[in-house]
Amino acid sequence: MKHNEVHSVGRGLLAPVTTSLDVEIDELDPRRGELRRWFVEHPSPSGRELADAGLVAPSWPEPWGRNASVEYQLLIEDELRRAQVHRPINPIGIGWAGPTIVSAGTMSQQERWLPKLLSGEEFWCQLFSEPDAGSDLAALATSARREGHEWVITGQKIWTSYAHLASWGILLVRTSNDGAPQNGISYFICPMDAPGVTIRPIVDMTGDYAFNEVFLDEVRLSDDYLLGAVNDGWRLAKVTLGNERVALSGEGVLWGRGPTANDLVALVRSQGRSLTRRERDDLVRCWSHGEILRFLRMRLTANALAGRATGSDASLRKALADDHGQEVMTLAQQLAESAGMLEDRGPSGLAGEEGRSWYWGFLYSQALTIGGGTSVVQRNIIAERVLGLPRDPSA
Repeated sequence: MKHNEVHSVGRGLLAPVTTSLDVEIDELDPRRGELRRWFVEHPSPSGRELADAGLVAPSWPEPWGRNASVEYQLLIEDELRRAQVHRPINPIGIGWAGPTIVSAGTMSQQERWLPKLLSGEEFWCQLFSEPDAGSDLAALATSARREGHEWVITGQKIWTSYAHLASWGILLVRTSNDGAPQNGISYFICPMDAPGVTIRPIVDMTGDYAFNEVFLDEVRLSDDYLLGAVNDGWRLAKVTLGNERVALSGEGVLWGRGPTANDLVALVRSQGRSLTRRERDDLVRCWSHGEILRFLRMRLTANALAGRATGSDASLRKALADDHGQEVMTLAQQLAESAGMLEDRGPSGLAGEEGRSWYWGFLYSQALTIGGGTSVVQRNIIAERVLGLPRDPSA
C-alpha cells in the first residue's frame, strides 16, 4: 500500500488490488485468445465496457456475468492482470449487494440496479449495524411500517462505510415483532439521497473519514425497494455477510489490502538492520503465519475447482487473517522502536511516505477483529458449523 494511494475516504481501501492466483492456469486454453483480442480492441476499457463484457463479476449468470466456473474465473483474473486492467471500484456493491440482488431480486430490480453497480457508476454502502445491534445483528431496532404501497422507515445505523459517497445502501429493518427476532427482518434497497436520510461523519483514530452514522427519519420507500419477501431479510443478510467475509479475507493483511508478511520481511531486509534473537523469531513466526494463510487460500481454491463445498471457510479465513493482520502491523511498529510512535516512520524507522503508510496501517489494524463480524462471532461460527460443538445455552 503506497501512501500516495491513501486519501480521506479510506486510505487506499478503495484502491484496486492485484493478488497472486497461487494456481497454475492452462496457458493454451482457447478462451485466452478471445480475452486477449478483446483487450486489444479495448486497451483501456471503461467500467461500463468491462461490465457489458461480463468481466466484472464473471461468476454471475448472464447477462451480468459469464456463468464462469472457478477455473474460468481464475483465467479471467490472470488475463486482467496481464492486460493491467482493473475492475471498477465498488467493493460493497460488487462484493456484497450484487450477489444478493442476483439471488433474490426480480428481473426488474436486477435491470434497475446491476448495470451501474457493476460499472462503478453508482457506489453502494451497507446499512446493517446499529448502536445496540452490532455483533447481535438480529437485535436491530430500525423499523418499517406499511402505509398503503409504501414503507415508512425510522431508525439509526452506524459504522456505515462510505455512506457519504454512496448512491444506494442495502438496508435491514424490522417489519414484525412476532416470533424469533430473525423472523421479523426485511431487506430493502435505500436511495441515500431520499428525504429523511441524514449522514454524519465518524472520524476514526487514523484521522480518516470513512465511517458514518446514518439517521432514517420517516423515510418512505415503495414496494419496489423491498428485496425478496417481507420478513425474509435474515436469510438474505446471511448471503450478504457470507460474501463480505470472503471479501475481507484476501491476501493483504488489511482486509485483503495493504502489505503482507513478505513485504515486512523484505522491508526489514532492505534496511540492513541486525535483529535480536527474539525479533528474528517473531519475524519468522509472522512470516510462517502468512504462509499458512496462503496455503489455506490455495486449498480453498483447489476445493472450489474440484466442486467441493467450502462450508464456513469464509469465517475461518477471516478469523485467521484478522489476527495475522494485527500481528504484522504490531510487529512492524515494534521493529521501529521509538520511531514507531511517529507518524512518518515505519519498520526500522523507515521515513517518508512509506513510513506513514505503515503507521496508518498499524492504527487501522485495530479494527480488523471488530469489523465485518467480530472475532468472537467468527469463532462461534467455526465452533458450531466446522467443529460441530453445541451452541451456548440461551440466557
